[in-house]
Amino acid sequence: MGYMLSLILLALLAHATSISCQNILEQRLNIIILAGQSNMAGRGGVANHSVGGIPTWDGDVPPQCQPNPWIFKLSADMAWVEAREPILADIDVKKTNGIGPGTAFANAVLSKDPNFGLVGLVPCAIGGTHLSQWQKGGFLYEQLVKRAQMALRSGGAYKAMLWYQGETDTIYKQDVELYQGRLKRFFNDLRSDLQAPRLPIFQENVVQVQ
Repeated sequence: MGYMLSLILLALLAHATSISCQNILEQRLNIIILAGQSNMAGRGGVANHSVGGIPTWDGDVPPQCQPNPWIFKLSADMAWVEAREPILADIDVKKTNGIGPGTAFANAVLSKDPNFGLVGLVPCAIGGTHLSQWQKGGFLYEQLVKRAQMALRSGGAYKAMLWYQGETDTIYKQDVELYQGRLKRFFNDLRSDLQAPRLPIFQENVVQVQ
C-alpha cells in the first residue's frame, strides 16, 4: 500500500512540474546557443580520481552557476527543463562534465537586466572536437542547427551564441593555418541557416584569430 501511494505521489509531482514548465514557457524565450569543445561543455571541478585515474566531478556549484527559475535548457531529447549543472551531461555523454560558462553567463545577463525575461540555453558542445567537425554538412553542425531551430519553434528569438573552442586545433600546423577561414565560414553558414544574419557570437579561441 505504501509503495503504491509513493508511485501515485511521484506521478502527481511529475505532472504538476510538467504543467508548471508549460505555463512558464508560454512566455517568450531568449535563446542562447552553447557550442564548442570541452571548456564550453564544462570541465570546472573535474579531476582524475587519485586512485583509479577516472575523471570525476566534485559536485561543487559556484554561486554564479546556481539554478535560476528563469533559466531553462533544451535537453538531449528536445524538451525544456530547468538548467542545472552540469548542463551538458546529456549532450557530451562520452566525457565527464562539470561546470561550464553557460549558466554563469545567463545569470550574469539576468542580474544586469532583471527584465530580460526567460533564458533558453541550447547546449551543443562536445569535448575534444576540431573546428573542421563543426563545418556545414558535418554531424555536429547539423545537430546544432536542428537543436537551435527546435528551440526557436518553442517561441522566442535568438539572442547569442557562446563559442569556446580551439585547443584541439593547435596540435597540427595545418589546422592552425586554416582556423581563421574555417571559423569565418562556420559563423557565416550558421547565421545564414538560422536566418539570423546579426546573431551575436561571443567567442573564446585558443587559436589566435586575426
